[in-house]
Amino acid sequence: MRSLVVVNVVGLTPGMVDHRMPNLRTLASEGFQAELGTVLPAVTCSAQATLLTGCLPAEHGIVGNGWYSRELSEIQMWKQSNRLVEAEKIWERGRARDAGFTCAKLFWWYNMYSGVDWSVTPRPSYHADGRKTPDFYAHPPALRDALKLELGEFPLFNFWGPFSGIRSSEWIGRCAEQVVGIHRHTLTLVYLPHLDYDLQRYGTAFAGLDGALGEVDRVAGGIISAARQRDMEVVVLSEYGITGVSSSVSINRALRETGLLKVHRAHNGELLDAGASEAFAVSDHQVAHVYVRREDNRASVKRLLEEFPGVEKVLDEEGKRAHGLNHPRSGDLVAVAEAGRWFDYYYWPEDGEAPDFARTVDIHRKPGYDPLELLLDPARALLKPRLGLKRLAALAGFRTLMDPVPLETGLLGGSHGRLPSSPAEGPVLISSSGGHTVSRLDMTEVSAHLLATIFD
Repeated sequence: MRSLVVVNVVGLTPGMVDHRMPNLRTLASEGFQAELGTVLPAVTCSAQATLLTGCLPAEHGIVGNGWYSRELSEIQMWKQSNRLVEAEKIWERGRARDAGFTCAKLFWWYNMYSGVDWSVTPRPSYHADGRKTPDFYAHPPALRDALKLELGEFPLFNFWGPFSGIRSSEWIGRCAEQVVGIHRHTLTLVYLPHLDYDLQRYGTAFAGLDGALGEVDRVAGGIISAARQRDMEVVVLSEYGITGVSSSVSINRALRETGLLKVHRAHNGELLDAGASEAFAVSDHQVAHVYVRREDNRASVKRLLEEFPGVEKVLDEEGKRAHGLNHPRSGDLVAVAEAGRWFDYYYWPEDGEAPDFARTVDIHRKPGYDPLELLLDPARALLKPRLGLKRLAALAGFRTLMDPVPLETGLLGGSHGRLPSSPAEGPVLISSSGGHTVSRLDMTEVSAHLLATIFD
């Protein structure tokens, strides 16, 4: 039984490996590089669940980064419990083959209560006075204390938000090197988010791309070196590729104009009232789950969306089944954006009516994914110094609103979620092991391939 380290470099596509990424290029020359098929939606939670179970969303239940809970009448985004994944995971299959199989899961999603031997994942502390401070969750609990002592506090505000950057991936990389050095687990899973940030901010042809590729290659290279020194195999893979976008599609505004979407007017602005709505969308990059309360309205809502500019297609029950998305958590309809477009979650007609959290980094309260959280509003003068003063006020115990996020959707440069139009726009897999060379893998085949690398 070999030991294997799997490094998830989000946003990596085949052509990038030969472009300022010497460590990944060397790894590919030792073993092989293969095209990797993805799933619909090609988003983090769905892709990771497929990579680790070998199943489509219809079986594992992770239909996006979030979905509507019909029981609670609430939209649930970015939950962390692994018990949401309804299919058998790779470490469970590994243990069935050998009771000595161990697994460390570092920053992959659905990390909490996953049954792995070691796990580390972001878990900020939310204080009673409204503050949010960086922290992380680890199992076993002593691992958290050991990592904090060695690495310091996890840089949460560099992991997501307008200040996201290489610092968080560097921390994760050092964490992975520590874990590999302490314990030679059978399978170690590592998530490096760095490329995702600037590719979404600026698109795929921005001036700093070479630098971003070089930075993440350096971090991945440290993990590869630590693994190879301990005679461990290494696989580097990605979840999706990112393509350029020019504008968003506001499905919820269209549904509101027809009277199908309802809002609740509260002290903090207009709130989407999902339980009272006849139809609304949970937008997630270039895919949107549309929930329609009454079955006899589905056909008319489908026609409305199909005619809406920027929507390429709308999947009904037959379409969802064809894409492996026919799970009860899915929307009654699933809309896919045209190339070059993405779905915003906005439901208010004018920006002055937006809720107070719209301009903040708040991944759980927003009824959909908001990539503009990666940006600082360019229309606001002296924003960084003002945020610095607000941060000092918060640390001193004063309540303050950190509201740097713009509402201008045309600022975004890249997105994902659609199936790629060509392999060059899709994900990639690189392996140090030449014993199982392939030219292409479907995402549903990856977990079996990893187990073959370990056991065969």
